Amino acid sequence: MKPTLFVLAAGMGSRYGGLKQLDGVGPHGETIMDYSIYDAMRAGFGKVVFVIRHDFEDAFREKILSKYQGHIPVEVVFQSVDALPEGYTVPEGRTKPWGTNHAVMMGESAIEEPFAVINADDFYGRDAFDVMAGFLAGVGKESDGRYCMVAFELGNTMTEAGSVSRGVCTVDECGHLTDVVERTSIAFTPAGEIEYTDKEGNSGRLMAHMPVSMNLWGFTPDYFRYSRREFVRFLNKHIERAGSEFFIPSVVDKLVKNGEATVDVLSTKSRWFGVTYPEDRDKVVASLAALHNAGEYPDKLF
Repeated sequence: MKPTLFVLAAGMGSRYGGLKQLDGVGPHGETIMDYSIYDAMRAGFGKVVFVIRHDFEDAFREKILSKYQGHIPVEVVFQSVDALPEGYTVPEGRTKPWGTNHAVMMGESAIEEPFAVINADDFYGRDAFDVMAGFLAGVGKESDGRYCMVAFELGNTMTEAGSVSRGVCTVDECGHLTDVVERTSIAFTPAGEIEYTDKEGNSGRLMAHMPVSMNLWGFTPDYFRYSRREFVRFLNKHIERAGSEFFIPSVVDKLVKNGEATVDVLSTKSRWFGVTYPEDRDKVVASLAALHNAGEYPDKLF
């Protein structure tokens, strides 16, 4: 059974100032997402499921989905703020959905096999998909709690244009994840060091070589069951807190520490890049052009 690629494409693109998932950055207007789909196809993934918002469904189908027809089966599911368990209602004034793991939960109706989760607007590279596909090929859909992630070095995922969010990871001697902390305000200092600032205003230093999650996760379908349970616990604590989000790293961290899951941390030769801010775009365009020129990608992907 081939694994499925699950693409998180419901983000607002707020920092970038638009629907960055639809922004053409390749030589022929390819989106970053196009490269991920292409790399996943040649790594052996058999289906793609996108989670998007209802309000840009038409543009998404017209500009994105149409190009994949005949290449790989695709499905679309939707994330909305009112997708809540029975007995829970959206707090007054809340318009933003509930975060990345809430988006993952929307895929349960469409996914029955091992699957990889990616951000739509991050470039992961061919090798990252190869190592992910290799892991998922070795786990059956009935496996319970055997997951993985592809880690990137923090210093290779930074931008000089502003702050970023990263899941900062700790790995044991067996290559298993022992701790992952979602840091939402990581930036360079004037001296060129890397620091995070938490919601209380406290700051701390991070090292460039630290492994971080860029939301390239590998799961088996049991992860949906755990997510439903953890989402209820999250809502019971945080439903009234404005802007609260249910993050993938937070759920994974709880499952690891509860002994309910192990997460293999996979390394990759690929270099991540993405468009977090408008200032990042030119660098991404140049990087993709260089990969085409080097023969990593054909003239046209689809």
